[in-house]
Amino acid sequence: MFDRELWGEVLQSVGKNKLRAFLTGFAVFWGIFMLIILLGTGSGLRNGFEYGFRNTATNSIRIGGSQTSKPWKGLPANRDIQLNEGDIEALRNAIPGMEHIRGRYRVWRGASQLQYGRNYGSYSIRGLGPESLPLENQIVLRGRFINEVDEREERKVIVIAEDSQKELFKEEDPLDKWVNVNSVPFLVVGIYEFESGGHNTMERSPVFIPLSAAQKVFNADQDVDDIMFSFADASIEGAKEAELRAIHTLARRHNFDPTDERALWVSNNVENVGLIDNIFNGITAFLWFVGIGSLIAGIVGISNIMLIVVKERTREIGIRKALGATPANVVGQVMLEAVFVTALAGWMGLVLGILLMEGIANTVPGSEFFRDPSIQLDVALWALFALIVAGTMAGLIPARQAAAIRPIEALRDE
Repeated sequence: MFDRELWGEVLQSVGKNKLRAFLTGFAVFWGIFMLIILLGTGSGLRNGFEYGFRNTATNSIRIGGSQTSKPWKGLPANRDIQLNEGDIEALRNAIPGMEHIRGRYRVWRGASQLQYGRNYGSYSIRGLGPESLPLENQIVLRGRFINEVDEREERKVIVIAEDSQKELFKEEDPLDKWVNVNSVPFLVVGIYEFESGGHNTMERSPVFIPLSAAQKVFNADQDVDDIMFSFADASIEGAKEAELRAIHTLARRHNFDPTDERALWVSNNVENVGLIDNIFNGITAFLWFVGIGSLIAGIVGISNIMLIVVKERTREIGIRKALGATPANVVGQVMLEAVFVTALAGWMGLVLGILLMEGIANTVPGSEFFRDPSIQLDVALWALFALIVAGTMAGLIPARQAAAIRPIEALRDE
């Protein structure tokens, strides 16, 4: 393998046929380059969709009221289903392995006005229960989030994000300052991290107040827009069981047919994540199939080129064998030439593919559809190793053919 003379012969052979060596290597280069690009792109798509779940516990279900489509026990269809705080306690007792549960109420179902001094801004105001933090994974940068005492005592406190802090307070510290929410004063107790969607850079953050305060101040009685809860059994079966129990519990409380799919809207994050995983596993398998197909095409090209090389060098190989070269020497040279071209071109394709993925990751802004395209280093190295092994196998058939050449017949070759 480290025979200086043998390597000299390999490099001399490659140097004599630069165009042929380039075209042979380019097929391998393009194959592994496209494999890296395809896998990196698939990774970027997966990361983008997974980023959409960044603020949501994956072992959770969210349920909201809608409108019935079926009559039930003498009651007509097309009835509105309005959830309330009593439903929260009913679900807490009905779902086995319940971890956290919260209700949410959106004030005026849209944007509301916040005002501090002479500064104004329109934001979505959401009343939340105290168990929201572990369910929606909000990152508190300063101060604190809404807690049980706030909820129990109906405190008028508010948690804002950095964009509302800059718009309303400019350079002033907002903590422990009073801000008017639709003309009602609330005390700022915390600042949380908010990242807008990748393309919608003008998206505004929501602000959070206690659910009890939102209901009392804005005359919502005990209403909630949706209920979210997490549970211990995060398997698909456990999630389906929890969803069915929740639907039947709410159906009993609000008198609608539990088979009426329009009465409630349900978002089961366990099923959503599982569905996305299955989709991207399929996409990844397809990308591997296409990438490996490109590599195989390159390897077949190497094998064919090496067969041509052996045919062209029949006379030379015969002379070498007549002068004492063993079949192992002949096999070693042919295979080493195939491995050299494969490894060099494969390494260049690997490096260029990784550099291109890094460049895209650093220049293309992340979004909920595409984010941080990358490929694991161990996957890339295994692909290169497999390529070198394949290159060795590609050179084996031409090498064995070269070793089988008889000196007398080779010297007669025209």
